[in-house]
Amino acid sequence: MVKTELLSPAGNMETLICAVNNGADAVYIGGKVFGARAFATNFSLDELKEAVKYCHLYGVKLYVTANTVVFENEIEEFLNYMKSLYEMGVDAVIMQDLGMISLVRRLIPNLEIHASTQINCHNDESLYLLKNMGVTRAVLAREMSLNEINELKCPIEKEIFIHGALCVSYSGQCLFSSLNGGRSGNRGSCTGSCRLPYEIYDGKNKIKTDGKYLLSTKELCSVFNVKDILDANIDSLKIEGRMKSPEYVGYVTRVYRRLIDEYYTGGNPKVTEEEVYNLKTLFNREFTKGYLFEDDIYNSKTPNHLGSKLGKVIKVNDNKIYIKLSNELYQEDSIRFCESFKGMTVNKLYNEKGLLVNHVDKGGVAIVDNKVGLNSKDNVNKTISKSLMSMINKVKPKKIAISFNLKALCNKELELTISDGMNVISEKSILLDKAKNKATTKEEVYSKLSKLGTTPFYLDKCDIELDNVFIPMSYLNELRRRLCDKLISKRCECNNMVNFKYEKKIIDESNDSVSVLVKNEKQLKLVLGKCRIYTEDYNLYKKYKGKNVFYKLPRIMNKFPDFKNENLLVSELGGIYKYCHDNYVIADYPLNITNSETVNFLHSLGVKISTISPEVTDFEMEKYSYPTEKIVYGKPDLMILKAFRKDGKYLKNNMNNYFPIIHGNYTTILHHQNIDLRKYKGRYILFDETEKEINDIF
Repeated sequence: MVKTELLSPAGNMETLICAVNNGADAVYIGGKVFGARAFATNFSLDELKEAVKYCHLYGVKLYVTANTVVFENEIEEFLNYMKSLYEMGVDAVIMQDLGMISLVRRLIPNLEIHASTQINCHNDESLYLLKNMGVTRAVLAREMSLNEINELKCPIEKEIFIHGALCVSYSGQCLFSSLNGGRSGNRGSCTGSCRLPYEIYDGKNKIKTDGKYLLSTKELCSVFNVKDILDANIDSLKIEGRMKSPEYVGYVTRVYRRLIDEYYTGGNPKVTEEEVYNLKTLFNREFTKGYLFEDDIYNSKTPNHLGSKLGKVIKVNDNKIYIKLSNELYQEDSIRFCESFKGMTVNKLYNEKGLLVNHVDKGGVAIVDNKVGLNSKDNVNKTISKSLMSMINKVKPKKIAISFNLKALCNKELELTISDGMNVISEKSILLDKAKNKATTKEEVYSKLSKLGTTPFYLDKCDIELDNVFIPMSYLNELRRRLCDKLISKRCECNNMVNFKYEKKIIDESNDSVSVLVKNEKQLKLVLGKCRIYTEDYNLYKKYKGKNVFYKLPRIMNKFPDFKNENLLVSELGGIYKYCHDNYVIADYPLNITNSETVNFLHSLGVKISTISPEVTDFEMEKYSYPTEKIVYGKPDLMILKAFRKDGKYLKNNMNNYFPIIHGNYTTILHHQNIDLRKYKGRYILFDETEKEINDIF
């Protein structure tokens, strides 16, 4: 039976060690470049080599994220980075950029590639395209339900997130941070726009909401649904958290490891109350089962860590706060007063008698200094637990089972064999004579062989074939040490080598045409005959099809009509796979097209024109690409949300910017202002322009 993999995150070496020691089957990390968590500590090349060796020593796989989009001037740097990762022996690279996936498959064919969730894989068609590219695994969109995942037919490995932070937008489909904050989520430096406060308006009227963090999500938590998930069509379960602490990663890994192991030993895995309490203490913004189980994902009241329930303030004055505890409190724990949104670390803790203590038990009254100016009887949560951290850090280092086979026969060389179940290494030493006085016993041999000390091994089995001989213990010790060192080297060895030469070819096949995305028939009529036209209204498309009009397919597709000989603007990978051969297809900017290799790859599939991402400001790529178009005017989509249960036409941020909202099968949030690059030819996006404004443009 092939067991489902438990995949843990690590932002540094300390966290990686915690993940391994707590039972991760695989760990994913990022280097200093091209990773979608630019603000994690991340790993230098030397640290990456150390991480690979450490993981492989303990039989754990290591995946490296290279899941940002790549700009034209970065291609060679990216390829050299991929070469380094391959030659150090990483088990797979997690990638988003389609052009780089295609290029790496061609130049480094033995480097395994996993498709990042940033690619937005949410249908079988996208999976088949990736499989045909040589991708071995896809990280599915978080918006997919477990039922939808079970219906997938493509024989490619499937990975899902089971715990941690959620993106409110379909991953890889968010330009909010990039176009408003100047830091790109597709480049690993998201500003967290979804965690900021917003108001919602229906025209000029503000709509009342139950909180102001309207785009902020809860934390995904699957501990109650492990059996259902393991019963499903999934190969790897992924914990989010490359910016989380070693203790967080270690404990979350430990809980899921226990539940998964219990499932495979025939049990029905159940999470304990203590485990849930500890998980909440470590980090939560409220827990949700996520879209996997069609649960509500929003927490509009706060984007911050809530902690776990601790008690209630029963008395407060200028100097002291009295808390009736529903759980124990330790000195140096951190607490949050829920209604006042105030927090503090408990440096001094007093019991009910006013005496300094290091902890107060559940049910007691704890007294703390009023350092935060509290004046209300709030509920209290614990946000950091000193005792929990101490417990997590007491985990024993992981050890590897080995066996020894010793042959100590008269008039033959002393021979010792070590095995870890996969590797077998033997070595011979001194020639043995018959014992003249006291012969060496099996007990003495076993005692020496089992002294594995600081090695990563423990002795699981020992076979000893022993004549009446004397073995100098110094020789036996040295033989044991050498074999252990050889086994460590064997488990960590990597002999990967690759050489390639990358050359760009200038392609003189530009596209100087003008196009426009219209919202309605009135706009369409105003520009008809003047340019290529895109419409999301299928009936409008059919009515004007013969007049250079294209049907803009939905951004999210789960059903694929049998289009043939149609003009299509396609925004996602499944549509590219399904429609390129029998239709005139233009690739839209949500495919995150940022370099010539992506354009040329799409062209090889049959795409006629590719739309460059709005994140690209330097159009150097165009001279190396088949025809492209750029957005030169209008409000592009910033976010695509599966479910946004708020009525209203605009989101307003704290800078008084109004972002239009388009409701439908999913929710689209548009940019608050028009891009204006009209010195170039390209695409115009119309929204609410007047007839005069449209005539002035065209």
